[in-house]
Amino acid sequence: MNNSVETQNRDQWSSKVGFILAAAGSAVGLGNLWKFPYTAGMNGGGAFVIVYFAILLLVGFTLMLAELVIGRSTQLNAVGAYRKINKSWGWVGGLGVLAGFVILSYYSVVGGWVINYIVKAATGAFNTTDMDVLGNMFGGLISSTWTPIVYHGIFMAITLAIVIGGISGGIEKFSKILMPALFIMIILIVFRSVTLPGAAEGVKFFLQPDFSKINGKVILAALGQVFFSLSLGMGCMVTYGSYLSKNENIPQSATLIPLLDTGVALLAGLAILPAVFALGFDPTGGPGLVFITLPAVFAKMPLGALFAIIFFLLVLFAAVTSSISLLEVVVAYVVDDWGWKRSKATTIVAAAIFLVGIPASLSMGPWSHITLFRGLGVFDALGFLTDQILLPLGGLMLCIFIGWVWGVDNAVKEATNNGKVKFAIAPIWGFIIKYIAPIAIGYIFISGLIG
Repeated sequence: MNNSVETQNRDQWSSKVGFILAAAGSAVGLGNLWKFPYTAGMNGGGAFVIVYFAILLLVGFTLMLAELVIGRSTQLNAVGAYRKINKSWGWVGGLGVLAGFVILSYYSVVGGWVINYIVKAATGAFNTTDMDVLGNMFGGLISSTWTPIVYHGIFMAITLAIVIGGISGGIEKFSKILMPALFIMIILIVFRSVTLPGAAEGVKFFLQPDFSKINGKVILAALGQVFFSLSLGMGCMVTYGSYLSKNENIPQSATLIPLLDTGVALLAGLAILPAVFALGFDPTGGPGLVFITLPAVFAKMPLGALFAIIFFLLVLFAAVTSSISLLEVVVAYVVDDWGWKRSKATTIVAAAIFLVGIPASLSMGPWSHITLFRGLGVFDALGFLTDQILLPLGGLMLCIFIGWVWGVDNAVKEATNNGKVKFAIAPIWGFIIKYIAPIAIGYIFISGLIG
C-alpha cells in the first residue's frame, strides 16, 4: 500500500452539477434503457413501477447515502475506504473492485452490440418488420467470432479515453456533455412514441397500476432492478464519493441521483412501451425488446430510420456513462494502492478487461458449448457471479459495516458535515440500514442463489 499516493494530489469534482451528472450517469445505463422497460413489461407494467418506487425510497436512497458517506469520509478508493475505517474490512471494498472489473468485461460486449446497431441504423438495415429476420440479424451478430470482439474493443477504447483524463478533466467533462444529450434524445423518442396512433394503451399499461398483479415475483424483480440500476454494491459510489469536497451536501446528492436515474428509467418505458403497443408488438418480449422488437417498431414508424439512430446513440451514451464509473472503481484502487500513474493504470486495466471480455463474447457463438457452472456459458456465468453473488454480498456487507461496525452515528456525522447539513430522517435512515435493508438484500441474495 502506498499511503503517500493515497493522500497526495487527489483529483476532485470541480462542481456539484458535474458530480451529480457523473454519479447519475454511473447509475443510468443499460439497466434503465434495456432492462427496465422489458422488466416492467414482464411484471405487470404500472404495478411494477409502483413497487419499484417504494423500494427505491426504502433501499436505493439508503445504500446510495451509505456509499457516498464512506467515500467522502476517507477520500480513498473502495478498498482503502473500508480499510481506513476498519483494517479487517478492506475485503468488502475488494468485492466492489472485483465486481467492477468483471461487470465491465461483459458490459463492454453489450456496449459493442449497441455501436454495431448504430451502424446498422445509419445504413438502413432496419427496413423490415419481420421478427424472424430481425432475430436472425441479432443472433448473427452476437454469435459471430470477430465482429462483436472488434466492437467490444471500440467500446473499451471509448471508455479508456475518457477515464484516462481523470475526474474533472475526463469523467466530469464528458458527463456534462453526455447526460444532457441523453435527456434531450430520450425526450425526443418519448414524444415520437406517445404521439403514435394507439400509443395510449401502452401509456396506460406502463403507468396505471393493476395492484392485483403485485406478488412476490414482482417485488423481487423490482428489488433487483433498484439495486443493480443504481450501481450499488460495486464500489462506484464509494469511489465517486471519495472525490467530493468536505462541504458537499451528501443527503441532497443521495436523493437527486436516484431520482435522476429513475426519471431516465420512466422515460425509457414511455419511449419504448407505447410504441410497442401502438405498432402491435409484444411488451413482454424480454431481453430482445431493444435489439429485436424495437428495430421492427422503428421500421413501421414515420421517420423511423432517424429515430432508430437517435435511440441507439442514446443507449450508447447511457452505456458509456456507466462503463466509465466501472473502470474508475478499478483504476482508483490501482492508483491509490499500487502507486501507478493514472495513464498506466487505466491502459493496463482496460486492456485486461478487454481480454476477459473476449471469452464472454465468444461464448455466444464459437464457444457456446463451453459451460462453467450451472450449465452457464462464460457470458452468463460472469453475469451470475456479479448479479447474484458479488453485488448483493457487497450491499449486505455495506449495511452491516455502517450499522454495526463503523456505527450509524459516525455515518450521520459525516453525512451532515458535523451537524452543518440538515438530515431530518437520520434516525429512520439508521433503522433502515441496520435492519430493513439487510433483510431486503439478503432476500435478493438467497433468492438468486437458490433460484
